[in-house]
Amino acid sequence: MEILAEVVRSGLVESRHRGVVAGVDPAGEVTWSLGEPGTVVFPRSANKPIQALGMLRAGLPLDGRLLALASASHSGEAFHLAGVREILGMAGLDESALQTPPSYPLDPHVHADLLRAGGSRAPIYMDCSGKHAAMLLTCVVNDWPVDTYLAPEHPLQQVITDTFTDLTGGPPSVVGVDGCGAPLLATELKQLARAIGRIMQGSSGTPETRLVAAMTAHPEYVSGMSRAERDLMRAFPGLVAKSGAESVYVVGLTDGSAFALKIEDGAERPLYAVMNRALELAGLDDPILRERPVVLGGGKQVGNVRLTF
Repeated sequence: MEILAEVVRSGLVESRHRGVVAGVDPAGEVTWSLGEPGTVVFPRSANKPIQALGMLRAGLPLDGRLLALASASHSGEAFHLAGVREILGMAGLDESALQTPPSYPLDPHVHADLLRAGGSRAPIYMDCSGKHAAMLLTCVVNDWPVDTYLAPEHPLQQVITDTFTDLTGGPPSVVGVDGCGAPLLATELKQLARAIGRIMQGSSGTPETRLVAAMTAHPEYVSGMSRAERDLMRAFPGLVAKSGAESVYVVGLTDGSAFALKIEDGAERPLYAVMNRALELAGLDDPILRERPVVLGGGKQVGNVRLTF
C-alpha cells in the first residue's frame, strides 16, 4: 500500500495513512491506481449495493426511498427508523425479527438525543437494520425461513453470493462475518470497483436501474442528512457513493466507470478526501471535492490532512 495522505500539524508531518485506490473504466479494466489494485479486502458495508441487488433479483418488492434504505448504513434518524418499521410491516414482522446486534444510532447527535431521552441500545438503531429488514422481506416473499436468514447456507445468502460472484467476476476470496452478523464477502479492490460499475450500467427496467434510481434519488436514506456520501451524491446527480467500516469506499459514475478505496489502518479521517481527489483527477469538478479535514490546536486550525497525489 502507498502513503495516500499525511496529517500535518504546525508544519510537521505528524501521521501518515497508507492505502490503495483503484479506478476502472466501463469495461471493468483498471485505468488508474495507487497501490496494488489486486489487494483483497473486506468491503464491509460497501457491499450493500451488491446485497440489495441480490435481493431485488430474488423478488424484493421495494423501490424508491425504502430500496435506498435497503442499501444503507443509516444514521438512525427518525425517518430511517420509520422506514425500517415500514419494511418490516410489509413482511408482517416487527423489530423482534431483526438479528442486528443492539446498537446506538450512528449519528452522534441522534445518539446523544437518545441518551438524553433515557433510551438504550436496540437492534433497529444499528446502521444495517434497513438491509436486515429488506432481507427479512425477501425471505417472506419467497417463503424462506426467517429465523436463519443470516446463515451462509440460507437461500437468501446463496442468492447474494451468486450476485456478488456475477458482478465481481469471481467467487469471494474469503467469507467472514460482518459487524451486523451477515456473511461478509471479500474480493480484490479492483473487482469491488468493477461490481459497482456494472450496477451503474444496468439497462432500462432491470433491478440494477431500480437500485441506482433509488440510491441517487434518496441519498439521505443511503446514509444520513449530515453524511459525506449524501453530500457527494447531491453534488453529482446520478453518482452512487457507499462507504464501509474500516475505511472502505466505492463510487460509481454515470458512465459506468468506478472507484474503490481502502485505507490500510481503517481510519476514516482521510477517506473522503482521498476519494474526492481521485474523482478530481477523473475530471469531476465541484468545491466539495476540494474540502480537506483540518487539524486543530487550541480550538484553531493549525494544519490539515494533506494528500500525496
